[in-house]
Amino acid sequence: MNPSFDSVYYEPAALNYPLGRYLREKYDSLPWIEIQNHNNIPQLRSASNQDFVRLKRHLIVGVRKTHRYTENHKISDFLVPYTSSGCSAMCLYCYLVCNYNKCAYLRVFVNREEMMNKLVRISNAEPGSHVFEIGSNSDLILENTVTNNLPWTIEEFARRADGKLTFPTKFHMVEPLLGLKHQQKTIFRMSVNPPELIRTVEIGTSSLPARIQAVNAMCDAGYPVGLLIAPVILVPGWVELYEQLLATLKDTLSDQVKRIGFLEVIFMTYSFVQNAINKEAFPTAPLLYNTDQMIGRGRGKYRYREHLQTEAKEILLEMFKKFLPEMTIKYIS
Repeated sequence: MNPSFDSVYYEPAALNYPLGRYLREKYDSLPWIEIQNHNNIPQLRSASNQDFVRLKRHLIVGVRKTHRYTENHKISDFLVPYTSSGCSAMCLYCYLVCNYNKCAYLRVFVNREEMMNKLVRISNAEPGSHVFEIGSNSDLILENTVTNNLPWTIEEFARRADGKLTFPTKFHMVEPLLGLKHQQKTIFRMSVNPPELIRTVEIGTSSLPARIQAVNAMCDAGYPVGLLIAPVILVPGWVELYEQLLATLKDTLSDQVKRIGFLEVIFMTYSFVQNAINKEAFPTAPLLYNTDQMIGRGRGKYRYREHLQTEAKEILLEMFKKFLPEMTIKYIS
């Protein structure tokens, strides 16, 4: 499930880096269009919402200039800007659209050595073993099919740093990671949802069986692993959909995953921007915004009403007791 691009937009400085030159050769058959700034490409910013799918077929190659870490208090201690942002998949709820609007296409950054050096320096300077989330801006398994960054990242960090890395994914292409010397310093987290929602809402991502096989394989390879039930979407019939999902997980997750793995549960948040794009780019897709269910959460954003989310949490907790009682629930939010 490698992304298929129709053109590459690039900052000239990216070609000064080995990864930039590698990408130039790899995608030599595509048009390469010079840009001044990967954050501001006027001809793409001026596109209409209807062009969203077309924009996702562009690859942007640049140099990351912002390296500010953000404290986090869930699975990781810090959210870290790393080697990509955006994605070529088209999940209808994707929070990256809130940040990048219609320009949520895949951007890869070629100065990985600079980013790794900072990771190692901060990890080794901080007291205790900290966890760094390197996949909050993109899906690194998908990005790896473009850049081959992950094997280098995992082994380089394991060799040089004291802490841990983590990233979530909706993709199954983990074969390049299975034989690495990871020293259990990378926590692999697979996001799952009912097959119907994967098909209609998580457009362009891996199937549920493929995701389950991938997390089983990563666990067998010695990685610490977790599952994200995320995002929980309260569509009509959601109780039955998630009960079927958990029954499938019970039957197909390996005993090792169920023994050592953990769960994260995240309810969907949505935004005015997403709603506007989805209406125009995916007119036949399921409607995710429901005025009866949702309430404002900050400027232009929506979440499920408190009583609905509380009720859903109680239902899900009972399901976890029934189907996955061995797995620790890190949080429900």
